[in-house]
Amino acid sequence: MKVNMSSVGFRCHFCAVCEGKTCTGQMPGMGGPNQNRNFIKNCQDWKSLALKSDGIVREVQLRLAPMTGGVENIGYSDERQFYQDLVAACVSAGVALSIGDGCPDEKLQFGIEAVKDARHLNPHIKSAVFIKPYADTKIRERIDWAASIMEIGGIDIDSYNIVTMRNLVHLERKTPEQLSSIKRLLNARGIPFAIKGIFTEDDVETVRMVKPDIAYISNHGGRVETRTGSTACFLEAYHTTLLKSAGSLWVDGGIRTANDMQTAAFFGASTVLLGRPFASALCRGGAKAVHDLVALFKVASGEIK
Repeated sequence: MKVNMSSVGFRCHFCAVCEGKTCTGQMPGMGGPNQNRNFIKNCQDWKSLALKSDGIVREVQLRLAPMTGGVENIGYSDERQFYQDLVAACVSAGVALSIGDGCPDEKLQFGIEAVKDARHLNPHIKSAVFIKPYADTKIRERIDWAASIMEIGGIDIDSYNIVTMRNLVHLERKTPEQLSSIKRLLNARGIPFAIKGIFTEDDVETVRMVKPDIAYISNHGGRVETRTGSTACFLEAYHTTLLKSAGSLWVDGGIRTANDMQTAAFFGASTVLLGRPFASALCRGGAKAVHDLVALFKVASGEIK
């Protein structure tokens, strides 16, 4: 796969280091609300948190973060092709997958299709699938759509506050009882359940009540309207509490180096997820750039450039 750079007006500015300083407030686009406040904090705070780490290299999984909006946010010319290219590049680079939900429904369907099509690269490939907090009947419908490729099923609770989703669809603030019901449904199919978007004390209490298989700390890359803060500092503050109620801990947001990844592992994360860096690499240089990016995370340090 090679992206034709001349035919696509990508929204990424291809900064030397992706830290939220250039795409300020660009939504749709690669930025976030409030002058990229939490996007910038996400990136900055891993550096200060690293000073508290012991420097020991730990095993931690690298995974593609769930992303949709290839046309309106990334600047791809075709939505289906964005998922096809991104998923194939990550699979060929040995990166675990996540796909996201969106509006219209074809965004999730394109992601499912891309995972299926990537089985020529890896016949056993599956993906974590994160579904928006729709009405429960609509969530069950989406679980059925994705069941054949679903490695992990999750509800994207923070997407309730995504500015670009507002008024497009009806999303709900899910109760612990509703989330527990979805967990039982997925676990009955042998699929682990994740809660994505944990970023407030109320969310921590939800994890305590639901006891998901995976607690996923995220502020949607600083793209949701929420309290001021970073996922790095939230991980530091709550990792011990969350791991008392969840089987494992995932985190995304501002992770740009192998050192950031190891810092997350020191504070209990078993999986870290990258979104913008993978999308930017794909747009800048296709599958080869994605492979080069992954290689940076196989060494002890090095900025994503």
